[in-house]
Amino acid sequence: MERTLHMLLYRALHAQRSALRPYLEELGLGTGQPKVLGYLSRNGASGQRQLADYYEIDPAAVCRMLDSLEKGGFVIRRPDDQDKRRGLVELTDVGRAAYDRWQTHCREVEETMLTGFTTEERENFVDYLARAYRNLKAEGGRQA
Repeated sequence: MERTLHMLLYRALHAQRSALRPYLEELGLGTGQPKVLGYLSRNGASGQRQLADYYEIDPAAVCRMLDSLEKGGFVIRRPDDQDKRRGLVELTDVGRAAYDRWQTHCREVEETMLTGFTTEERENFVDYLARAYRNLKAEGGRQA
């Protein structure tokens, strides 16, 4: 197996996605939708722009995700009481239950992925990935 960091990260991400894909189907969710449910679970009712900015994705893509999530009963949209021009997205009980089940599956896959890692190695791994992300974000800001 190729041992470049780029390929190892790619292969690990691909393997993780493949392991989680059946659970998406089981829950009736599409790719990228669990992260929206997670954001709403942690932050409460939010605007579409907030979701797009946080996940660094196109607002139109968020809109399509929200349309699908709303049809599935995972979220509802309502007007913002503070600003009538803006809508808010809120998690439903169905959405909260689906997200909780998704998190359980993620923890199971994570446990499999990190089998044989010590607690210290797991903490270091999380730290390394977070630092790599911050480095790339800082570098991307300089290139723009």
